[in-house]
Amino acid sequence: MYRMAWTDERMDDFAKHTDQRFDAVDRRIDNVEQRMEAGFEKVDRRFEQVDRRFEQIDQRFGELNGSIEGLHKTIHRTLLQLSVGLIVTMAIGFAGIVATQL
Repeated sequence: MYRMAWTDERMDDFAKHTDQRFDAVDRRIDNVEQRMEAGFEKVDRRFEQVDRRFEQIDQRFGELNGSIEGLHKTIHRTLLQLSVGLIVTMAIGFAGIVATQL
């Protein structure tokens, strides 16, 4: 049966029913928000772990970079010594050849 008139009593019942429904929706939204916050807290903790790992990697790369720089200096010094030794050896050999030809 369809009623055309809305009495104050029916309006009050409708408002009460609507309020109850919105209260239920609010509780559900609050529950979802709580679960999301808990999930975000877990994600934040995981990112903190990732940040610590990246810091360790940065430290290791810094140590590796220092080792490579030290190796580079050693190689540079060794090549310089070999070059000087080769030049001196060639100069002595050339001087020896010149001396034997005189």
